[in-house]
Amino acid sequence: MKTNPWDVVIIGCGPGGSSAATVLAKSGKKVLVLEREIFPRFHIGESLLPYNQRIFRELGVLPAIQAAGFPRKLGARFYLGNGSHSTRFIFAKGRFTREPEVVQVERATFDHILMKHARASGAEIREGWTVKGTKSNPDGVTVEAMGPDGQTSTFDASFLIDASGRNNLTGNQEKQRVIHPTLKKLAVFGHFSGVQRDQGDAGGDTIITRLHNKWFWIIPVSAQKTSVGLVLDRDEFSKSGMEPEKLFQYWVDHSPVMKERMSAAIPLAPIQTLSDFSYYNRRLVGDRVVRVGDAAGFMDPIFSAGVYLAMWSGKLAAEAIVKSIDAVDNGGRRFLRYEKRVRKGMHFYWQMVEHYYTWPFMELFMQPRDHASLPDAVNAVLAGELEGGWNLRWRLWYFFKLVRWHAYRPVVPRLTMPAEPVPRPAGQPAASPT
Repeated sequence: MKTNPWDVVIIGCGPGGSSAATVLAKSGKKVLVLEREIFPRFHIGESLLPYNQRIFRELGVLPAIQAAGFPRKLGARFYLGNGSHSTRFIFAKGRFTREPEVVQVERATFDHILMKHARASGAEIREGWTVKGTKSNPDGVTVEAMGPDGQTSTFDASFLIDASGRNNLTGNQEKQRVIHPTLKKLAVFGHFSGVQRDQGDAGGDTIITRLHNKWFWIIPVSAQKTSVGLVLDRDEFSKSGMEPEKLFQYWVDHSPVMKERMSAAIPLAPIQTLSDFSYYNRRLVGDRVVRVGDAAGFMDPIFSAGVYLAMWSGKLAAEAIVKSIDAVDNGGRRFLRYEKRVRKGMHFYWQMVEHYYTWPFMELFMQPRDHASLPDAVNAVLAGELEGGWNLRWRLWYFFKLVRWHAYRPVVPRLTMPAEPVPRPAGQPAASPT
């Protein structure tokens, strides 16, 4: 059997890659992380879930996170765009929620903290390295990568963790990616000062404002800085013919909730856009390869699950590989168990996201009733409870059944939203409301 210089090579040092690297290094394994960027670097996706706290404690990085002074997140508030209805989920009040709070983060700082912790734990991390391709063989994997000097090198390891994010390197290489047929979105976003926040403990909440078929996020990332973004259909953005800044402002002005909160906002950087296509990979594992985080699958960020899923799957992948190295095998059944567990966890959020864009879901979601502890079950999922057992699973099943029933026979009052005008470029009148 071939002896490899590295036990594990990890592609990417975002939250999933750094979590996996920390677990492996603390287990005494030889870990090499190849990261394309030079940290700290900008990244979108600043809202975490309370169950991130559990992983922070397990990795030993919680003190560094707390020392960074990030805003506390105790809940999330959801609005209809016209301001007629809102509801707040407070994590500590959820019957099935075992983690009551977390922090909102500026990803450049947060990801750098995780990277430095992985390095201090014993992982070798090389920044500025772009992976070009990988090959598996019975004894391990070979990774080809280009360094900062433009030279190409190869690295042999017993196992590979793909934490390449939406680049989805091994998934694309193996033609595993499946794009969601309807969730073809685009995000238009920026950082601002002066965004209106709620007073007291609610000041750190994520705020989601739902329009007809699009939504805004508001996420406090520091005492002064707030991330604000709009998620809409890619085709709608293209057909508008408007520049991102003008389209963003157009929809701010057409939502009383957003117009009020953004009335004194000052942009801190130019507005950016990002394709936001939801997808999954048919397989999350391969021959001595495990995919984690967005390299396993990416879903619409409405419920802020991305960072948590990345760290959770990264930790699970690393634990499976540690056992496989110690047993001197190829991962086999452990990888299959990993795949089943992660796919099951992701399914919770796929269901929530797919239903979120339906109006019956919004009518029930915005008017919670204390029936069979359903609001508590939804609260738990919003907090990151993926494995809450039968008590949680049957309630979620029942909730989605009620959503479908409500489409035909109302179980809560119907809600209405004012018709939305169709934006047009400057010089053209707006089309009739839709």
